[in-house]
Amino acid sequence: MNAVHLDDRALAERGGSARPTRVRIVHLGLGNFHRAHQAWYTAHAADAAGWGIAAFTGRSPLQADLLQEQDGLYCLVVRSEDADRVEVVPSILEAHDAARVDRLVELLADPAVALVTLTVTEAGYRPGEGDAAELARVFASGRLQDAAPQSALARLLIGLEARRRAGGAPIAIVPCDNIPDNGDFVSHALVALAAEVSDVLAGWIASDVSFVATSVDRITPRIDGDVDAVHAAGWIDHSPVVTEPFADWVLSGAFPAGRPAWETAGARFVDDLAPWENRKLWLLNGAHSILAFAGLVRGHETVSAAIADPECRALVDDFWHEVVQLLPDGIEHVDYRRALLDRFANPRIVHRLAQIAGDATTKVRYRFAAVAERTLARGGEPRGSAGAIAAWIDAVRRGVVPEDAFADDIARPLNEPASTRALIHLISPQLATDDGFLELASAAHHLTTA
Repeated sequence: MNAVHLDDRALAERGGSARPTRVRIVHLGLGNFHRAHQAWYTAHAADAAGWGIAAFTGRSPLQADLLQEQDGLYCLVVRSEDADRVEVVPSILEAHDAARVDRLVELLADPAVALVTLTVTEAGYRPGEGDAAELARVFASGRLQDAAPQSALARLLIGLEARRRAGGAPIAIVPCDNIPDNGDFVSHALVALAAEVSDVLAGWIASDVSFVATSVDRITPRIDGDVDAVHAAGWIDHSPVVTEPFADWVLSGAFPAGRPAWETAGARFVDDLAPWENRKLWLLNGAHSILAFAGLVRGHETVSAAIADPECRALVDDFWHEVVQLLPDGIEHVDYRRALLDRFANPRIVHRLAQIAGDATTKVRYRFAAVAERTLARGGEPRGSAGAIAAWIDAVRRGVVPEDAFADDIARPLNEPASTRALIHLISPQLATDDGFLELASAAHHLTTA
């Protein structure tokens, strides 16, 4: 057996790529999805040798500890219905705990670092309660490396301030999450937080930092226990990743300091991201959330089990029927939906519904409520999105979804007579005032309308 900390020659002999020569990408949110997606695309780019990644964890240092022992190397298990393919991904050169602000400051002050990618949850973009005061303290002291911020946004802001003070080389910020128009979303959030402590920094970000909007897609479940394919391939790996064969990445925006040739690995660069983003957000992520809420209520644990349930499948089909009416001409969706059903049905990708159900309130806003609002705006009947929202309400009432950032807000409506309207108000004040929509949602799961 071989540990995954081999030199370049040994990697090449075992079918792996050579390691990059230096760090040019900083990543925030080191986890399985980043390693199955952005790190994989970077490793497969034609110019991969020039684009190493320094990655920082989010909430837990565990992943950094594991990868440091393996020199950043890990096995990616690409799992189809028939077989597993194992490759070693060499693009991560450094793995750090999020608390290593000192190293983040060093890296972002380096003009050779050209971009920052992020994979955080939708709720992860919220600033910490004391972040503004902490930023003001370290900005005034000049000792940025001693900061102890609470959120990913605040850590990124400290790194950007270090870059500004070091000469202000342009840089691109590339969020890789499921928030619509995520580039603008992160831009506004960063500038707003910066403006609380430094107008100079806020102005520099607005003029010299580019924000790239993205749509990302690759099902990457959590792993429980050992992965037999890793051992069968002859590796010892304490932090492997399992993913599906399908991968998609669509980007829109400028890279003032350069970027990897991700298009040579299959990524697409477009002028208008919104149609592709909505196709993925509504058809894939929306279906995932429906399966999570309805599936958990019906006793299922995985996506493959839920999609095989006719009741769950019917909710997905109704939602998809509504969604495709909102996609513009030229955005292919028939083959995409067919492929999604095949991906969902793959029993060897153990994608747990409890994992998908996290941060439910925020997800429902973007995945269901946005569809319902647009359907109403065009004069249609939002029957599919009403059914999806009803499934969420049913799951909340039955207590089968994990608590999220809005747990206190949810608890109050559950104790109110008008709980259906109050819960819908959390995700869309517009829908909560529409009696016709309330009737549709109530009829879908026999909820009580008030």
